[in-house]
Amino acid sequence: MEPAYDLVIRGGRVIDGSGAPAFEADVAVSGGRIVAAGAIPGAGAEEIDATGRIVTPGFVDIHTHYDGQATWDGRMQPSSWHGVTTVVMGNCGVGFAPCRPDDHDRLVRLMEGVEDIPFPVLSQGLRWNWESYGDYLDALDQRSFDVDIGSQLPHAALRVFVMGERGANREPATPADIEAMAAIAKRAAEAGTLGFTTSRTLNHRTSDGQPTPTLTASEEELTGIAMGLAAAGKGVLQFVSDFAQPREEFAMLRRIAEASGRPLSFSLAQGGNNPKGYRILLGALEDAVASGLDMKAQVAARPVGVLLGLELTVNPFTRYPLYREIAHLPLAERVERLADPGFRARLLADPPEGGAGGLMALWSRMHLMGAEPDYEPTPESTVEARAEASGLSPEAVALDHMLANGGRGMLYVPFLNYTEGSLDAVREMIVHPDSVPGLSDGGAHVGMICDGSFPTSMITHWTRDRARGPKIPLETVIRMQTNDTARAVGLHDRGLIAPGYRADLNVIDYEGLTLHAPQVAYDLPAGGRRLIQRASGYVATIVAGQVTYRDGEPTGVLPGRLLRGARSAPVAMAAE
Repeated sequence: MEPAYDLVIRGGRVIDGSGAPAFEADVAVSGGRIVAAGAIPGAGAEEIDATGRIVTPGFVDIHTHYDGQATWDGRMQPSSWHGVTTVVMGNCGVGFAPCRPDDHDRLVRLMEGVEDIPFPVLSQGLRWNWESYGDYLDALDQRSFDVDIGSQLPHAALRVFVMGERGANREPATPADIEAMAAIAKRAAEAGTLGFTTSRTLNHRTSDGQPTPTLTASEEELTGIAMGLAAAGKGVLQFVSDFAQPREEFAMLRRIAEASGRPLSFSLAQGGNNPKGYRILLGALEDAVASGLDMKAQVAARPVGVLLGLELTVNPFTRYPLYREIAHLPLAERVERLADPGFRARLLADPPEGGAGGLMALWSRMHLMGAEPDYEPTPESTVEARAEASGLSPEAVALDHMLANGGRGMLYVPFLNYTEGSLDAVREMIVHPDSVPGLSDGGAHVGMICDGSFPTSMITHWTRDRARGPKIPLETVIRMQTNDTARAVGLHDRGLIAPGYRADLNVIDYEGLTLHAPQVAYDLPAGGRRLIQRASGYVATIVAGQVTYRDGEPTGVLPGRLLRGARSAPVAMAAE
């Protein structure tokens, strides 16, 4: 007897992405689509027993930087280890298309500086079998992935492509420049970009310290490019800014959204200089949405923090003259030297260059990264507090921890979203009706930050484990990172478990779901190093009806493809 379905997931607790209460049901899949959710009498060619598990839509991560990795790798790890089935890249105005051959190194240096992806990795990994943005999409279209991939047109690449050296040096765009950029944006939207992205933050610099080419782009330039998308009738806008003048900056974003009619999102975080400043932006956002504009804030699920260690880009002793004498040595040799009592005593007695500033001033905000990370740590767990309790110096506590596990111990310094020592501000931002989860930066910051695991933190911390404040209902969190994120970028064919929707699904051991500590892998082109982070508890991840991961291990199938443009909801569900 022929099976009735390609796949049936049996007896799980379905959390369908709508925010509605969970319900017991089977889920049937055929042809890469969900065909039924309920009591399914027919058999599947493949069946998964989900008894005691939750079944969710696949997670949609709208803020990643896999622009390079997608050209050489079929697996968008670490994101795909965390239940993510769709990623959107090209954020923050950085990427590799369009690009003329003479500008290859320029865009690589920008990505190296902004996203901490080493020059040799990108130089060896990128094939550069494209010049126009459409060519880049065509190149990706030939590849297969473990997730679906949506790409966005990056402003820095666009500006340099049109303006050359003038664009790289942040000179004002002329009307002719703006017209040319708008025309390319229109063609990109027609070719399948999901949107256009830009950066207005001083934190984004090239590897040689120059600000991003888009830092001071005028409102006329930004509006002109947005109007290119408007002319195509498709595409979203994404902005990252320092918001040094939040009211004025947001007013500009609002005018761009009003003029273009395109959906717009911006990065929102709690900064150290103005811990309540995010409320100004939320208030302005509420007013804009109330007036009918489609605007969203993208919010991180936890603190944005830097990881420090002997294998990583920096550590607390990077500026110590004595450490610099051994910094070039292989890890095992450095560990041996640092563990030597004489060398250790001289190192700890030798002040860093520039005095006790920089990392030395962060002992009160630096934490030890454990086997199961705590992303809402208490003041008692800081290096400073541990030093006072043990009678050691902070330097000694930090060094001892980094020397653990063969020199692979890591330190964690939250620098955004943790100004007041808790995640209360994050909760306030992330439950706001006009925000969506974002900013994971999957694929980027490979030697300093590892936040591609945000989707797992959203579940484990916010729905189950949080002990220092209110939690968030599980059904709400699942809706946030499936249906809400998908709709924010125009992907209306996924993010729900309902007939006709794409069969991107997760089967999760909710009680056993565990986020593990970041690790270092040397699996990038040119033997490049990167931070990775895994989780246990993902029983199965399914993309287009095919099981891509079982218990966190890849099955070998790569059903994911490049997404060309927005997706409409299935006809039967289009009224929702």
